[in-house]
Amino acid sequence: MTAPRHVAPSTPPSRKSSRTERKSLMKSYFVTTPIYYVNAKPHLGHAYTTVVADALARYHKLSGEDTLFLTGTDEHGDKIVQAAEKEGKAPKEFVDGISARFQELWPQLGVANDRFVRTTDEQHIRAVQRFLQKVYDAGDIYFGEFGGHYCYGCERFYTEKELENGLCPQHQTKPEFISEKNYFFKMSKYLPWLREYIEQHPDFIRPERYRNELLGMLDSGGLEDLCISRPKSRLTWGIELPFDKDYVCYVWFDALLNYISALGWPEGDYARYWPGEHLVAKDILKPHGIFWPTMLKAAGMPLYKRLNVHGYWLVRDTKMSKSLGNVVDPVDMCRRFGQDAFRYFLLREMHFGSDASFSEDAFISRTNADLANDLGNLFSRVLSMCAKYCDSKVPEAGPLNDEDKAVAELAADALRNFRQLFGNVQFSQALESLWELVRALNKYVDAQAPWTLYKNGDTLRLGTVMQVLLTAMRKVAVCVWPVMPQASVTLLRQLGQDVSDTAVPVASLDAEEDDFTLLTPGTALAASSNLFPRRDMPAPTTPPAGEKKAKKEKKAPAAATPAPGEISFDHFKAVDMRVGTIRHAEKHPDADRILRLEIDFGEGQTRQILSGLAEYYAPQDLIGKQVCAVLNLAPRKIRGLVSCGMVLTAEKDGKLCLLQPADAMPEGSGIA
Repeated sequence: MTAPRHVAPSTPPSRKSSRTERKSLMKSYFVTTPIYYVNAKPHLGHAYTTVVADALARYHKLSGEDTLFLTGTDEHGDKIVQAAEKEGKAPKEFVDGISARFQELWPQLGVANDRFVRTTDEQHIRAVQRFLQKVYDAGDIYFGEFGGHYCYGCERFYTEKELENGLCPQHQTKPEFISEKNYFFKMSKYLPWLREYIEQHPDFIRPERYRNELLGMLDSGGLEDLCISRPKSRLTWGIELPFDKDYVCYVWFDALLNYISALGWPEGDYARYWPGEHLVAKDILKPHGIFWPTMLKAAGMPLYKRLNVHGYWLVRDTKMSKSLGNVVDPVDMCRRFGQDAFRYFLLREMHFGSDASFSEDAFISRTNADLANDLGNLFSRVLSMCAKYCDSKVPEAGPLNDEDKAVAELAADALRNFRQLFGNVQFSQALESLWELVRALNKYVDAQAPWTLYKNGDTLRLGTVMQVLLTAMRKVAVCVWPVMPQASVTLLRQLGQDVSDTAVPVASLDAEEDDFTLLTPGTALAASSNLFPRRDMPAPTTPPAGEKKAKKEKKAPAAATPAPGEISFDHFKAVDMRVGTIRHAEKHPDADRILRLEIDFGEGQTRQILSGLAEYYAPQDLIGKQVCAVLNLAPRKIRGLVSCGMVLTAEKDGKLCLLQPADAMPEGSGIA
């Protein structure tokens, strides 16, 4: 590999000038979550969106930008009244309690929002009424009579074209037909303009699939003017229209305005931070992608910069539901496994924009492989060697050779890729680019063999190797701060860096990308690191009552009684054999002949299987190999670890050989 371009702390003028231009273009960064409806307690979906927003805010702070992160609660509408009545409370008393739950949740997830908005705040109410009056005075709000299909779950009217077999497309319930006089926003007036704007700004809605979905809505002909009021004769819990005291504002028109009311629009911090960047789940694409931009256009105000849309978290390929008993409690996950591991899994496992499956098996497999085996192992072994060979201090270093310079080059590339991907909401890919460096550093340890250098008395070369490792590890620790803030601070302190619990760990990521200045010799280091302990896989459980069951097969004719030593065909059919791919392999910590394998069987199912292969295969040689395995064996504990299945092998000349498919197969393919 060629020598690194940026081993010295200086930066090429061309790179430095491009960074100056970038900062001048984006001096501030404003990111929001949707404001969460307070008719139920927070769940995994709320946690994911908010953790992502927090990670983005931290990333932009780390990039040296003036950043503001907003979240909050949506507290008006029919559903709030119904939920409050169910608990025998007044609406305000009810929303105060639920809103407090959300505010209490975020610190438990490591979320540090700068502001929290409530739609019952006086500042928000004044902003909504001012905005309504502005659009009304411009002639884009009119009074009319309308009959439509009203879904109380969505709190909106549907046209005939929007219904699916006469049912609400979201709730699959029959809406109630309501005919009443209301106020309407001339949304249809701005739809042609919106379509052209989306076409001309391909980065306005991302990922692209949701941009295409919005264009499909605009082309469908099903969009009309938006009913933006509810008569007080039917609903009093809402913001009163400034031009008609007998009506309150439609909850969505009210809620969307939080993004500017929290900035003190039209004064306050509005000019400093607007336009901002929104994060939403795909179920609220329409109000954010159509209602909100047309509202802003009608008011003569700048649009938001971008709308980032993510998919759903599924449990056993099913959307979470209380009736199925598969709702994941984010607080419980953080309590059991730590908030940093939970945050890492959310951003690493879901490819932003797509749905993702959540299971405890997948969580443990991912965190064991990435955090315990890769990052945790790197810090543990390097700091332990520094304690043994260098008295837990950063050693003096000699000149860098080609292998050292290759590490510096890889670190620069990894950070460059990480920054580009993370800023474009490709979080999983960004973390993978950083983990390429982590895995390379573990290989560098093996290749340089510091233990041999120490044994041979080559202290100068030993000091250089340890310095290269410590310098690159510091860069990794800085970069994980947006995702794992507590872990980042702990890792940096273990490397002797003076960082606070809450402040950004470095002035800016700009210097980190290209500067490979070694750490100051003599800096005190931690003697050990055990930040990410390994977790045992849970024993398989039966699906909760209420989940879909496989259709019963027709009863087969009775088989003949098997002879001694034979099994029946029914017994053979009961064996669940599938193809999987080995994602991780290592020796059992307490059994020399056993390997611990993590095998991917597709659809989010990763199993820990123990196998007596250590005499015949090196763990690193098994990564990526496809194997055949039996999955429905009862779990078995072997020297403290649970094995959930059995890898199939054959014996040849006294050696065990893996049974493998002749051609590459999709994970989870059945063996018949």
